[in-house]
Amino acid sequence: MPLRWTPERLDQLESAVRNGRRVALNRRGTEYVVIAVRLTTLGNRDAFVGRVPMTGEEMTFVLEEIEEMQVVGQ
Repeated sequence: MPLRWTPERLDQLESAVRNGRRVALNRRGTEYVVIAVRLTTLGNRDAFVGRVPMTGEEMTFVLEEIEEMQVVGQ
């Protein structure tokens, strides 16, 4: 079930982007821990870009596909 994006949760994500914090999230049953890079759009959908700490690869996550999200630190 997709996460409900309340204003408070969006504020948490925006703060993580501003401060380069780590974010743990689940999408399609897989857990990811990434460093917050930016918020963007894909077509008409809001998305979040995170960088994988071990590889430096950037991954894009459409917000409506995220099942869980938590800012976990630096």
